[in-house]
Amino acid sequence: MTSSAPSRQAWVILVIGVLTQMAATIAIAGPAFLIPYMHTDLGFTLTQAGTVAAAPSFGLILTLIAWGAFADRYGERLAMTLGIGLTAVFSAAAVLVVDSPIWMVVVIAASGAAAASVNSASGRVVMGWFPRHRRGLAMGIRQMSQPLGTSIAAVTIPPIAAAGGFPAYLWYVAIVTGVLAIICFAVVRNPPLQVPTRTEVADLDPATEPETERNGETEPGTTSAGEGKAGAASALNPYRSDSFLWRIHAVSALLVVPQFAFSTYGLVWLIAVQGIGAGTAGAIVAAAQIVGAIGRMVVGGLSDRTSSRVGLMRIVAIAAVIFVVAIALLSLEELPVAAAVVFILASAVSVADNGLAFASVAEAAGPRWSGKALGAQNTGQFVMSALLGPGFGALITVFGYPLSFGLIALAPLLSIGIIPKRDIDRIT
Repeated sequence: MTSSAPSRQAWVILVIGVLTQMAATIAIAGPAFLIPYMHTDLGFTLTQAGTVAAAPSFGLILTLIAWGAFADRYGERLAMTLGIGLTAVFSAAAVLVVDSPIWMVVVIAASGAAAASVNSASGRVVMGWFPRHRRGLAMGIRQMSQPLGTSIAAVTIPPIAAAGGFPAYLWYVAIVTGVLAIICFAVVRNPPLQVPTRTEVADLDPATEPETERNGETEPGTTSAGEGKAGAASALNPYRSDSFLWRIHAVSALLVVPQFAFSTYGLVWLIAVQGIGAGTAGAIVAAAQIVGAIGRMVVGGLSDRTSSRVGLMRIVAIAAVIFVVAIALLSLEELPVAAAVVFILASAVSVADNGLAFASVAEAAGPRWSGKALGAQNTGQFVMSALLGPGFGALITVFGYPLSFGLIALAPLLSIGIIPKRDIDRIT
């Protein structure tokens, strides 16, 4: 993109990307809100119900990189339309097997596998339509779609299931995703073709620049001004050019640890450790989701103003360490008011890096690799979150909440040393 301001088309694409990701999130997160119904009304065991609830995420993990590669090759419009359309088809098909736990797992997993297209393609299309100085804000807004989609699922799915059972939920998902498939086909346009280049963007702190750069030399893997052709060629496989993408993937996997610790065990912590009522604790968790969603947008916009993704990522990582340690200390005493405030702030900080990381990955990967790179980024985060569920539960059982959260703080602490020293942009 060469224009200084995003076009009207760019904003339209962003809105559709947000709505499509919200629809995909409802399909993926929805079955978790139906575990009680599956257990009591369908007669599923808790293990069977839990497996059905986890099936969309399992399908999503398996296909994220493949959908990213598909978007790289055939374009975002086709990937989004086909993926969200297949989500609608599989959701409708699941109505036919609603009484069979085994077939439900298979079909619901297929629905999640199809919905994975949106995770890679919608981020890729947003990055392609926005200029660099607006991509942080755009990706921050785009990343709001997942907590917002989860919130909508939490509000709408239980009453829908209560009124019409599991089939009503499946038709609800099929209709929502089907409508979005039509909108994607009709409105989404692939971004203009871009020539891959390599631009190094200074970090917030000049003192963090490598010695080779300060001495006028070129860091291994970088290109000088006179090496445009070589830079463009190396950009075709950014994973071989330098370690930037590998490091961002690793940082994101580490920073997702406190995020999923709070989202998975935060409600239990507020109730069991701080003595807060279930209703109030639920409201606190909901508030944390909303503040976190807004925080993603604010931090993304700030990265545009400072012209640094990784600089802000480092600040977020440091803040995450501080707030996770604060939660660990609060676990020693029952201080419900302080706990509620710190929990909301800690939850918001724990998700603030998401938009920054996605923008960094897409920019560093370049137009030919951004889909695959975003798929890899999502895969690492989902795998880590899947491991964290039982893993953090085991830590709490053995060590209790204070020490367990103290151990969790090691993840963002380790990430600080892995964060690259400056941004790389192969799109502009």
